[in-house]
Amino acid sequence: MAALRVLLPCVRGPLRPRLGCAALRAFASGADFQYLITEKKGKDGNVGLIQLNRPKALNALCNGLMMELNQALDAFEEDPAVGAIVLTGGEKAFAAGADIKEMQSRTFQDCYSSMFLSHWDRLARVKKPVIAAVNGYALGGGCELAMMCDIIYAGEKAQFAQPEILLGTIPGAGGTQRLTRAVGKSLAMEMVLTGDRISARDAKQAGLVSKIFPVETLVEEAIRCAEKIASNSKIIAAMAKESVNAAFEMTLTEGNKLEKKLFYSTFATEDRKEGMTAFVEKRKASFKDQ
Repeated sequence: MAALRVLLPCVRGPLRPRLGCAALRAFASGADFQYLITEKKGKDGNVGLIQLNRPKALNALCNGLMMELNQALDAFEEDPAVGAIVLTGGEKAFAAGADIKEMQSRTFQDCYSSMFLSHWDRLARVKKPVIAAVNGYALGGGCELAMMCDIIYAGEKAQFAQPEILLGTIPGAGGTQRLTRAVGKSLAMEMVLTGDRISARDAKQAGLVSKIFPVETLVEEAIRCAEKIASNSKIIAAMAKESVNAAFEMTLTEGNKLEKKLFYSTFATEDRKEGMTAFVEKRKASFKDQ
Protein backbone atom coordinates (compact mmCIF):
# COMPACT_ATOMS: atom_id res chain seq x y z
CA MET A 1 0.00 0.00 0.00
CA ALA A 2 2.91 2.30 0.72
CA ALA A 3 3.82 2.08 -2.94
CA LEU A 4 0.56 3.77 -3.85
CA ARG A 5 1.34 6.74 -1.64
CA VAL A 6 4.83 7.54 -2.90
CA LEU A 7 4.42 7.29 -6.65
CA LEU A 8 6.26 9.86 -8.71
CA PRO A 9 4.28 12.34 -10.80
CA CYS A 10 4.07 11.64 -14.52
CA VAL A 11 4.87 14.24 -17.15
CA ARG A 12 1.77 14.66 -19.26
CA GLY A 13 2.51 15.34 -22.89
CA PRO A 14 0.24 16.04 -25.85
CA LEU A 15 -1.72 13.10 -27.15
CA ARG A 16 -0.33 11.55 -30.32
CA PRO A 17 -2.59 11.39 -33.39
CA ARG A 18 -3.90 7.99 -34.46
CA LEU A 19 -1.38 6.28 -36.69
CA GLY A 20 -1.82 4.19 -39.81
CA CYS A 21 -1.19 0.43 -39.83
CA ALA A 22 2.39 0.61 -41.13
CA ALA A 23 3.28 3.38 -38.71
CA LEU A 24 1.70 1.49 -35.83
CA ARG A 25 3.79 -1.59 -36.56
CA ALA A 26 6.94 0.52 -36.64
CA PHE A 27 5.86 2.32 -33.47
CA ALA A 28 5.52 -1.04 -31.71
CA SER A 29 9.29 -1.44 -31.88
CA GLY A 30 9.33 0.53 -28.63
CA ALA A 31 11.79 3.16 -29.83
CA ASP A 32 9.33 5.99 -29.20
CA PHE A 33 7.91 4.72 -25.91
CA GLN A 34 8.81 6.36 -22.63
CA TYR A 35 7.03 3.95 -20.31
CA LEU A 36 6.96 0.66 -22.28
CA ILE A 37 9.29 -1.87 -23.87
CA THR A 38 7.73 -3.77 -26.76
CA GLU A 39 9.02 -6.50 -29.03
CA LYS A 40 7.96 -9.57 -30.94
CA LYS A 41 8.76 -12.91 -29.37
CA GLY A 42 8.37 -16.56 -30.26
CA LYS A 43 10.01 -18.70 -32.88
CA ASP A 44 7.90 -17.18 -35.64
CA GLY A 45 7.64 -13.70 -34.14
CA ASN A 46 3.93 -14.26 -33.60
CA VAL A 47 3.74 -13.03 -29.98
CA GLY A 48 3.62 -9.35 -29.09
CA LEU A 49 5.34 -8.64 -25.76
CA ILE A 50 4.51 -5.43 -23.87
CA GLN A 51 6.48 -4.67 -20.72
CA LEU A 52 5.44 -1.81 -18.44
CA ASN A 53 8.64 0.10 -17.77
CA ARG A 54 8.29 2.74 -15.09
CA PRO A 55 10.31 0.94 -12.40
CA LYS A 56 11.05 3.88 -10.09
CA ALA A 57 7.30 4.32 -9.59
CA LEU A 58 6.64 0.56 -9.46
CA ASN A 59 4.93 0.87 -12.86
CA ALA A 60 2.27 3.24 -11.54
CA LEU A 61 -0.31 3.69 -14.27
CA CYS A 62 -0.02 7.36 -15.18
CA ASN A 63 -1.89 8.79 -18.14
CA GLY A 64 1.20 8.76 -20.33
CA LEU A 65 1.77 5.07 -19.69
CA MET A 66 -1.84 4.18 -20.43
CA MET A 67 -1.83 6.16 -23.68
CA GLU A 68 1.33 4.35 -24.77
CA LEU A 69 -0.19 1.00 -23.78
CA ASN A 70 -3.20 1.68 -25.99
CA GLN A 71 -0.91 2.58 -28.90
CA ALA A 72 1.10 -0.62 -28.43
CA LEU A 73 -2.09 -2.66 -28.29
CA ASP A 74 -3.34 -1.01 -31.49
CA ALA A 75 -0.05 -1.83 -33.19
CA PHE A 76 -0.10 -5.51 -32.27
CA GLU A 77 -3.82 -5.74 -33.04
CA GLU A 78 -3.14 -4.46 -36.57
CA ASP A 79 -0.05 -6.64 -37.11
CA PRO A 80 -1.11 -9.75 -39.10
CA ALA A 81 1.92 -11.69 -37.87
CA VAL A 82 0.92 -11.40 -34.21
CA GLY A 83 -1.58 -13.93 -32.90
CA ALA A 84 -1.41 -13.27 -29.15
CA ILE A 85 -0.07 -10.66 -26.74
CA VAL A 86 1.75 -10.93 -23.41
CA LEU A 87 1.53 -8.03 -20.95
CA THR A 88 4.02 -7.92 -18.10
CA GLY A 89 5.87 -5.56 -15.76
CA GLY A 90 8.99 -6.01 -13.67
CA GLU A 91 9.95 -8.63 -11.11
CA LYS A 92 9.10 -6.31 -8.22
CA ALA A 93 5.85 -4.94 -9.61
CA PHE A 94 3.47 -5.70 -12.44
CA ALA A 95 1.81 -2.36 -11.60
CA ALA A 96 1.39 -0.89 -8.13
CA GLY A 97 -1.79 0.96 -9.09
CA ALA A 98 -2.92 4.21 -10.65
CA ASP A 99 -0.78 7.31 -10.25
CA ILE A 100 -2.36 8.82 -7.12
CA LYS A 101 -0.50 12.12 -7.39
CA GLU A 102 -1.93 12.54 -10.86
CA MET A 103 -5.53 12.10 -9.75
CA GLN A 104 -5.61 13.52 -6.20
CA SER A 105 -6.72 17.03 -7.24
CA ARG A 106 -9.49 15.89 -9.60
CA THR A 107 -13.09 16.87 -8.89
CA PHE A 108 -16.34 15.01 -9.48
CA GLN A 109 -17.23 17.36 -12.32
CA ASP A 110 -13.83 16.78 -13.93
CA CYS A 111 -14.06 12.99 -13.65
CA TYR A 112 -17.65 12.84 -14.89
CA SER A 113 -17.34 15.25 -17.80
CA SER A 114 -14.05 13.78 -19.06
CA MET A 115 -15.11 10.14 -18.53
CA PHE A 116 -11.98 9.65 -16.44
CA LEU A 117 -10.29 6.23 -16.90
CA SER A 118 -12.58 5.28 -19.80
CA HIS A 119 -9.56 4.89 -22.09
CA TRP A 120 -8.28 2.11 -19.80
CA ASP A 121 -10.92 -0.17 -21.32
CA ARG A 122 -8.98 -0.52 -24.58
CA LEU A 123 -7.21 -3.59 -23.23
CA ALA A 124 -10.53 -5.33 -22.61
CA ARG A 125 -11.60 -4.69 -26.21
CA VAL A 126 -8.56 -6.23 -27.92
CA LYS A 127 -9.71 -9.09 -30.15
CA LYS A 128 -6.46 -11.03 -29.94
CA PRO A 129 -5.90 -13.12 -26.78
CA VAL A 130 -3.90 -11.31 -24.09
CA ILE A 131 -1.96 -13.03 -21.29
CA ALA A 132 -0.96 -11.10 -18.15
CA ALA A 133 2.35 -12.28 -16.68
CA VAL A 134 2.23 -10.90 -13.14
CA ASN A 135 5.30 -10.70 -10.92
CA GLY A 136 5.28 -8.75 -7.68
CA TYR A 137 2.59 -6.19 -6.94
CA ALA A 138 -0.66 -6.05 -8.89
CA LEU A 139 -2.46 -3.51 -6.74
CA GLY A 140 -5.49 -1.34 -7.47
CA GLY A 141 -5.34 -0.38 -11.13
CA GLY A 142 -2.60 -2.97 -11.62
CA CYS A 143 -4.96 -5.73 -10.49
CA GLU A 144 -7.70 -4.27 -12.68
CA LEU A 145 -5.34 -4.19 -15.66
CA ALA A 146 -4.44 -7.85 -15.15
CA MET A 147 -8.12 -8.79 -14.92
CA MET A 148 -8.80 -7.15 -18.30
CA CYS A 149 -6.50 -9.77 -19.83
CA ASP A 150 -7.83 -13.16 -20.94
CA ILE A 151 -5.40 -15.33 -18.96
CA ILE A 152 -3.37 -14.48 -15.84
CA TYR A 153 -0.11 -16.25 -15.09
CA ALA A 154 1.51 -15.32 -11.78
CA GLY A 155 5.01 -15.50 -10.38
CA GLU A 156 5.38 -17.20 -7.02
CA LYS A 157 5.77 -13.86 -5.20
CA ALA A 158 2.89 -12.04 -6.90
CA GLN A 159 0.38 -10.18 -4.75
CA PHE A 160 -3.07 -8.96 -5.77
CA ALA A 161 -5.21 -6.32 -4.07
CA GLN A 162 -7.83 -3.62 -4.49
CA PRO A 163 -6.68 -1.17 -1.77
CA GLU A 164 -8.64 1.88 -2.95
CA ILE A 165 -10.71 1.84 0.27
CA LEU A 166 -7.55 2.87 2.14
CA LEU A 167 -7.36 6.01 -0.02
CA GLY A 168 -10.97 6.97 0.59
CA THR A 169 -12.30 5.78 -2.75
CA ILE A 170 -13.31 2.59 -4.58
CA PRO A 171 -12.01 0.76 -7.68
CA GLY A 172 -12.86 2.66 -10.85
CA ALA A 173 -11.60 0.47 -13.70
CA GLY A 174 -13.61 -2.71 -13.18
CA GLY A 175 -12.21 -3.90 -9.86
CA THR A 176 -15.54 -4.47 -8.12
CA GLN A 177 -17.01 -6.12 -11.21
CA ARG A 178 -14.30 -8.34 -12.68
CA LEU A 179 -12.93 -9.41 -9.30
CA THR A 180 -16.38 -10.52 -8.12
CA ARG A 181 -16.93 -12.52 -11.28
CA ALA A 182 -13.50 -14.14 -10.93
CA VAL A 183 -13.37 -15.03 -7.23
CA GLY A 184 -16.97 -14.77 -6.00
CA LYS A 185 -18.75 -12.26 -3.79
CA SER A 186 -17.29 -13.13 -0.40
CA LEU A 187 -13.59 -12.89 -1.24
CA ALA A 188 -14.12 -9.92 -3.55
CA MET A 189 -16.05 -8.08 -0.85
CA GLU A 190 -13.34 -8.82 1.71
CA MET A 191 -10.58 -7.57 -0.59
CA VAL A 192 -12.46 -4.41 -1.61
CA LEU A 193 -13.60 -3.51 1.91
CA THR A 194 -10.29 -4.20 3.69
CA GLY A 195 -7.71 -3.50 1.00
CA ASP A 196 -5.95 -6.72 2.02
CA ARG A 197 -3.64 -8.45 -0.45
CA ILE A 198 -3.82 -12.08 -1.51
CA SER A 199 -0.88 -14.23 -2.57
CA ALA A 200 -0.41 -15.93 -5.92
CA ARG A 201 -1.33 -19.22 -4.31
CA ASP A 202 -4.57 -17.81 -2.88
CA ALA A 203 -5.34 -16.12 -6.19
CA LYS A 204 -4.97 -19.41 -8.04
CA GLN A 205 -7.13 -21.24 -5.51
CA ALA A 206 -9.82 -18.58 -5.92
CA GLY A 207 -9.76 -18.78 -9.71
CA LEU A 208 -8.18 -15.38 -10.42
CA VAL A 209 -4.94 -16.94 -11.72
CA SER A 210 -4.64 -20.00 -13.94
CA LYS A 211 -1.01 -21.00 -13.30
CA ILE A 212 1.92 -20.09 -11.03
CA PHE A 213 5.58 -20.19 -12.08
CA PRO A 214 8.96 -19.24 -10.60
CA VAL A 215 9.63 -15.53 -10.92
CA GLU A 216 12.49 -15.98 -13.38
CA THR A 217 10.56 -18.22 -15.81
CA LEU A 218 7.13 -16.54 -15.67
CA VAL A 219 7.40 -14.41 -18.81
CA GLU A 220 8.96 -17.28 -20.76
CA GLU A 221 6.04 -19.52 -19.81
CA ALA A 222 3.51 -16.85 -20.77
CA ILE A 223 5.20 -16.45 -24.16
CA ARG A 224 5.13 -20.23 -24.62
CA CYS A 225 1.37 -20.26 -24.01
CA ALA A 226 0.92 -17.28 -26.34
CA GLU A 227 2.87 -19.09 -29.07
CA LYS A 228 0.55 -22.07 -28.76
CA ILE A 229 -2.48 -19.79 -29.08
CA ALA A 230 -0.95 -17.89 -31.99
CA SER A 231 -0.36 -21.13 -33.91
CA ASN A 232 -4.12 -21.52 -34.28
CA SER A 233 -6.40 -19.60 -36.62
CA LYS A 234 -6.57 -15.95 -35.52
CA ILE A 235 -10.14 -15.49 -36.67
CA ILE A 236 -11.29 -18.63 -34.87
CA ALA A 237 -9.39 -17.62 -31.72
CA ALA A 238 -11.18 -14.27 -31.79
CA MET A 239 -14.54 -16.03 -32.03
CA ALA A 240 -13.64 -18.34 -29.14
CA LYS A 241 -12.57 -15.37 -27.01
CA GLU A 242 -15.79 -13.50 -27.80
CA SER A 243 -17.88 -16.51 -26.82
CA VAL A 244 -16.10 -17.09 -23.49
CA ASN A 245 -16.28 -13.39 -22.57
CA ALA A 246 -20.00 -13.38 -23.34
CA ALA A 247 -20.51 -15.80 -20.43
CA PHE A 248 -19.88 -12.85 -18.08
CA GLU A 249 -22.50 -10.67 -19.75
CA MET A 250 -25.36 -13.02 -20.70
CA THR A 251 -27.70 -15.55 -19.23
CA LEU A 252 -26.94 -19.21 -19.95
CA THR A 253 -29.66 -19.33 -22.61
CA GLU A 254 -28.45 -16.16 -24.33
CA GLY A 255 -24.83 -17.30 -24.11
CA ASN A 256 -25.61 -20.65 -25.67
CA LYS A 257 -27.42 -18.91 -28.52
CA LEU A 258 -24.39 -16.72 -29.20
CA GLU A 259 -22.06 -19.70 -29.01
CA LYS A 260 -24.16 -21.54 -31.60
CA LYS A 261 -24.11 -18.54 -33.93
CA LEU A 262 -20.34 -18.23 -33.63
CA PHE A 263 -19.93 -21.99 -34.04
CA TYR A 264 -22.01 -21.90 -37.22
CA SER A 265 -19.95 -18.92 -38.39
CA THR A 266 -16.76 -20.98 -38.29
CA PHE A 267 -18.21 -23.04 -41.15
CA ALA A 268 -17.91 -19.97 -43.38
CA THR A 269 -14.13 -19.90 -42.90
CA GLU A 270 -11.36 -21.59 -44.84
CA ASP A 271 -9.58 -22.37 -41.56
CA ARG A 272 -12.46 -24.52 -40.30
CA LYS A 273 -12.37 -26.46 -43.54
CA GLU A 274 -8.58 -26.84 -43.34
CA GLY A 275 -8.66 -27.88 -39.67
CA MET A 276 -11.19 -30.66 -40.16
CA THR A 277 -9.59 -31.83 -43.41
CA ALA A 278 -6.18 -32.00 -41.73
CA PHE A 279 -7.66 -34.02 -38.86
CA VAL A 280 -9.23 -36.54 -41.23
CA GLU A 281 -6.01 -36.76 -43.25
CA LYS A 282 -3.93 -37.14 -40.07
CA ARG A 283 -1.69 -34.15 -40.74
CA LYS A 284 -1.00 -30.82 -39.07
CA ALA A 285 -3.38 -28.05 -40.11
CA SER A 286 -2.00 -25.02 -41.96
CA PHE A 287 -4.22 -22.10 -41.04
CA LYS A 288 -4.36 -18.98 -43.24
CA ASP A 289 -6.52 -16.82 -40.97
CA GLN A 290 -9.32 -16.84 -43.52
